[in-house]
Amino acid sequence: MSSIQKKTDVILIGAGMMSATLGSLLKELAPEWNIKVFEKLSSAGEESSNEWNNAGTGHAALCELNYTTEKPDGTIDIGKAVNINEQFQLSRQFWSYLVKSNLIRDPQDFIRPLPHMSFVQGEKDVTFLQKRFKALSNNPLFQGMEYSDDPEKLKEWLPLIMEGRTSKEPIAATKIDAGTDVNFGALTRVSFDHLQRQNVEVNYKHSVEDIKRTEDGSWEVKVKDLENEIIEYHTAKFVFIGGGGGSLPLLQKTGIPESKHIGGFPVSGLFLVCKNPEIVAQHHAKVYGKAKVGAPPMSVPHLDTRFIDNEKALLFGPFAGFSPKFLKTGSNLDLIGSVKPNNMITMLAAGVKEMALTKYLIQQVMLSNEDRMKELREFIPSAKSEDWDVVVAGQRVQVIKDTKSGKGTLQFGTEVVSAADGTIAALLGASPGASTSVHVMLEVLEKCFPQQMKEWEPKIKEMIPSYGQSLAEDPALFQEIYTSTAQTLRLSEEKMSMKLQKNTPETIA
Repeated sequence: MSSIQKKTDVILIGAGMMSATLGSLLKELAPEWNIKVFEKLSSAGEESSNEWNNAGTGHAALCELNYTTEKPDGTIDIGKAVNINEQFQLSRQFWSYLVKSNLIRDPQDFIRPLPHMSFVQGEKDVTFLQKRFKALSNNPLFQGMEYSDDPEKLKEWLPLIMEGRTSKEPIAATKIDAGTDVNFGALTRVSFDHLQRQNVEVNYKHSVEDIKRTEDGSWEVKVKDLENEIIEYHTAKFVFIGGGGGSLPLLQKTGIPESKHIGGFPVSGLFLVCKNPEIVAQHHAKVYGKAKVGAPPMSVPHLDTRFIDNEKALLFGPFAGFSPKFLKTGSNLDLIGSVKPNNMITMLAAGVKEMALTKYLIQQVMLSNEDRMKELREFIPSAKSEDWDVVVAGQRVQVIKDTKSGKGTLQFGTEVVSAADGTIAALLGASPGASTSVHVMLEVLEKCFPQQMKEWEPKIKEMIPSYGQSLAEDPALFQEIYTSTAQTLRLSEEKMSMKLQKNTPETIA
């Protein structure tokens, strides 16, 4: 097996949404820099970013109840919801810039307007939803949200969910038309097409085996060309590890102090999918419910309209599962291999603290198809087993770290880990993930390129007009930017109705 040595400015590991975003930002900010990408699989967006491996929700906290919590005094904390919405607006602005600049085309291939709704059952959750609605309605980012507990109104909003519903239990929903369905797989692929046109070298079927610091402070990345059985050594001044669940093992190989005392807990997922056109035509929204007591945040049940390969389908889930793999295409030894002397106590502490999660995952693994259908029927009482198939979604690796609240704390967000000198960074964690990719990659730039940020700021503001500002505190700016991005990304009501006409039962495959 022969070896090759090469130098470059930037190496991006993984051809997913995060690397696509960082590469696109850097090509606008420093077009003279040479960038190389290494991806183990045969094309872009095949793991976490693939459209079948995530929910496709443009996470803006419009419907996700776990982003708003009830405080002990009964009031609703909307802070996290506002932050996530602000972050999604950054993504919309950058995508809009890429479309306006003709760097990517046909936004309808990756983003579509779709109402976002919350649906709850039972007096306690109805009261919570009322309070949540009132708290969010006062914020400009959530303007246009409606609330109803009137069964007749809910039949208009949710015909499939209301059909055959005989329970006398109180129910309620909120609805906001500003939501979106995002095909992150398609967006990742068009982004990498754009990067290749910008002379970014994208290497598929190349597996990163090791990462080491060199004497001059650069990073040497050992890469295996899987097709030709060649070992290559590439050095770069900056490396970004964006390999989804595979990021943690690679981060550990760097040996940087920041990689210590961090572990990962893999969670797999399943969805039920329906492609029956008669049923699909009766539902047009992403509808999120409330997680059951004791269930983790990533288990929030939702019934989603999805547009994949120009076909409209319904997905319900997620149902959690357990696999020791860190990637869908990973190894059963991934979890064991990630346990190191420096994180063993962290991992053991998490095992003790997260017994409820372990119990929940065991219960989920034991579910039969009929058990899953029973959960679906809480959303769609008339659902028939023959109309729904099981799809295996992607792997997610939740971060385990030592925090102020104790050792082995399980994190449910997205986290950037970078070296003190900013020469290497890795992205760990899961949801809201790809929806907030621009915010996360701006954080990488701020952490890793502080000297260049002042010079880059005018260009960043050209691409992302609200950079450094709070849209929640400037309603006029939010309205201006929101309207502009909606027009560019073709998310206006007129475009919505045109698209829906193409997805009548007769035309859906």
